[in-house]
Amino acid sequence: MKPDFSTMSKTDLKAYVLTHRDDMEAIRHLFSRRQSDEDTKHYPPLAKDGLPIEENINIMKTAIQERLKETMKSNDAT
Repeated sequence: MKPDFSTMSKTDLKAYVLTHRDDMEAIRHLFSRRQSDEDTKHYPPLAKDGLPIEENINIMKTAIQERLKETMKSNDAT
């Protein structure tokens, strides 16, 4: 019997997916939860007319650079 994915924490669901990589229902549930995460900010790179939104692209670049610095710091600490 499968667990109830809707009641699992995100951490538990990730762990389940990693050990049950062929369980498409669990994978779909994990990704749908990620998209609906209330804390997630979405910055679309393109406007509805298909033109780039430079401000959003710059926000994403900065966020990626900061994340990379944090990852490198934590890797150096270990």
